[in-house]
Amino acid sequence: MRRGEHGGIFFRLLFLLLFFVFLAVFYFARHPMMRLAGQFWVVDEPAAPSDALIVLGDDNYAADRAFHAAGLYREGVAPVVVASGRMLRRNVSLADVMEHDLESFGVPATSVVKLSHSAQNTREEAVEAARLIQARRWKRVVVVTSNYHARRARFIYGRVLPSSVTLRVSGARDSEFDPSNWWETRQGQKLFMTEFVGYLVARWELRTSPAPEKEGGFVISPALLLAESIQIKSRAQTLGVRRPELPLIQNPSKAGAPGAVQAVFALMEKFVASGAGRLRSSQD
Repeated sequence: MRRGEHGGIFFRLLFLLLFFVFLAVFYFARHPMMRLAGQFWVVDEPAAPSDALIVLGDDNYAADRAFHAAGLYREGVAPVVVASGRMLRRNVSLADVMEHDLESFGVPATSVVKLSHSAQNTREEAVEAARLIQARRWKRVVVVTSNYHARRARFIYGRVLPSSVTLRVSGARDSEFDPSNWWETRQGQKLFMTEFVGYLVARWELRTSPAPEKEGGFVISPALLLAESIQIKSRAQTLGVRRPELPLIQNPSKAGAPGAVQAVFALMEKFVASGAGRLRSSQD
């Protein structure tokens, strides 16, 4: 046997030995590693006197978020609790359900503010909450959500809210997700993987988001401007009005907030003028 072949066999055996050692270490350390992974999502910042508690929608069956928020309210953290929730039907929303939960946990009805919306994810819900915060002129808020959802909520709200608003996040204990043994239940595995993907998507979508700006007391969001442009286009097509071309709105992230706002106003003015002209011609 040649010396080179002998050395090659030695390094292969050494590689296999190290590989099996790695597998053994991973096997015996898998639970601590997965426990650390589960605890990574949990954010529970110390509560401080605030203007409002904002309870994010889609609470679980046990209403753990509402229960946690009610406890913070009784501790005197904030005088107002915002029940946020998306619309289920035209006249019913998850905010109505959360309002009932908060009242059943001891929060007076006069201290509950409902925030019904059509948001489909945490980022859109944050935009709706930012509008309410600006309208109420709140400067300190505590966002209450589930423990596994707290880190993503902290990141998104930190990007959406203006720097003048002090943000804290309080993660409520969730009966469906235990960071110390989440891998032992199907629901725990599902929540962990869903949150993992959702966090990556949020980081990607908000990777180039500028610092939030204020225009007339509202938070200016390129996503909202694009949605407004689409809605106006749909209404124009319904009435048979030709929508004026406005390249600035096609890519609001490049246009900038002030220019995009002016473009939306210009588009609305042209839309109204076209509609009025069509109405006069139909009457003639």
